[in-house]
Amino acid sequence: MYNLFFGFTENPFNLTPDPRYLFLSPYHKEALDHLLYGINERKGFITITGGIGNGKTTLCRVLLNHLDSSTKGALIFNAFISDMELLKTINQEFGIDMDPTAETKKDYIDALNHFLLDTFSRGSNAVLLIDEAQNLSNNVLEQIRMLSNLETEKEKLIQIVLVGQSELKEILAAPSIRQLNERIMVRYDLKPLTFQDIRGYIEHRLVVAGGRGDLRFTMGAFKKIYAYSRGNPRRINTVCDRALLIAYTEEKYTISKAIIEKVIKELQVDMSAMPQLGSWTWKRYVSFSLLLLLLVMVAGLGGWSFRENILKIASGDQKTDIIKIKDAPHRDLKPKQEPATLFLDEKTSLSGLFTLFNSRTSGEDQDLYEPRLSLVRFNVESEYHVMFKKPFRVYLSAPANTDSGLPHYLLIRKTTEEGAIAIDAEGKERPITRDFILRHWGGKVSWVFPSGIKELILLRGMRVPEVLKVQSILSAIGYMVKPTGIYDESTFQQTMKYQRDFGLLADGIIGPRTMALLYQMVVE
Repeated sequence: MYNLFFGFTENPFNLTPDPRYLFLSPYHKEALDHLLYGINERKGFITITGGIGNGKTTLCRVLLNHLDSSTKGALIFNAFISDMELLKTINQEFGIDMDPTAETKKDYIDALNHFLLDTFSRGSNAVLLIDEAQNLSNNVLEQIRMLSNLETEKEKLIQIVLVGQSELKEILAAPSIRQLNERIMVRYDLKPLTFQDIRGYIEHRLVVAGGRGDLRFTMGAFKKIYAYSRGNPRRINTVCDRALLIAYTEEKYTISKAIIEKVIKELQVDMSAMPQLGSWTWKRYVSFSLLLLLLVMVAGLGGWSFRENILKIASGDQKTDIIKIKDAPHRDLKPKQEPATLFLDEKTSLSGLFTLFNSRTSGEDQDLYEPRLSLVRFNVESEYHVMFKKPFRVYLSAPANTDSGLPHYLLIRKTTEEGAIAIDAEGKERPITRDFILRHWGGKVSWVFPSGIKELILLRGMRVPEVLKVQSILSAIGYMVKPTGIYDESTFQQTMKYQRDFGLLADGIIGPRTMALLYQMVVE
């Protein structure tokens, strides 16, 4: 509306994240330097955090423009996605052609790994930026962590930048995300603009929009803008856009303190006014009012229907009422039965675990499992439970409804995208959320492992069928192993990496403990 009056070619205070309008304040310059350093030095994980409206999304777009032509970039804006959707989006953003028959995570990880290796062999780099990362689920964060395993012996094949609001720092500090948090090598918290930056920020946007230089803001206006916005670029844009509109209607080329005060007053009135009909708050208000009116009407009708009984009670004549109550049809009012507990004792959980194992193998070759069944126990971080493919039980940290002091367990038949399917004390399946699991996670898990007739130990240089099976499992869960059937140097290095990731002795020797953990992570 006011662009022609002031000579602009476009709106200088648009709220869209346009890289041309990024004002490199000292904070924004430091953030960009941290990003470029982390990417060029192949540090793997980088996080940029900051308050709403501080310019993080614009910074992401500027970063992509600063990357040289040899660096492949992918930017993901929608963080409300599943781990499978994440892999599909990453491959799509990198322009990776997928086989139409691709369905599993392995298919997408293999294609991504091939792309990254090809990119690395050409001397190039690959950068994945995920905006609004505070909205990522724990499952997706775990998938992102596993992507960092795509590396050579010396270099990370993909640099992952997580950009999010300040609460992202708290999310990453949670015990369930500790493995990911420890891998972040470069961090920066983006601060709002200082008062000294306000003038430069506003004038920069006026110039980019094609201003002729005849529009000016007074010092009093700058002070008022800073006092209201506290250096938040989005708020600055909102105030300045409204100020230009007022100046246009008054045909003025000077934005004074009085104009800014008028704008702030209007904005404060807008924020305190009753929300419009389409807003959620107003809908709740209307719904509550209608519900209250309905209850009053029902109460009124009920009172009218029983007016005779009410009058008799008031007069002390209750005999008729007692007879009516006795004559009323009998209703069997049984107390509602509470669902069986999910917190199982040692005997119940152990029995249930073997029952689940037997039900899984009932249709298979029983001879394979008859020689020996072992109950294996591991100390596992909570975020890894999403990788488990077979029944397991979790030692509970502090079950809420038990006070015996004895250990209790959560018996899980299988994990799901929402959480898991648990077995209660009556043997019934009960869906539980991921938050429920993480809240009660005690760190110790156990499951039944069919160790077979002999405990085969795999060493570097061996050529046996079991090597091919181990290589296939490692490849399926994201480790850079090529299934060849030969326990080569690459398999040895990736096995040690796997052992380190899951708290095992990292000796590269695949013994019973390593085999038992690999067994839990494969779908048969």
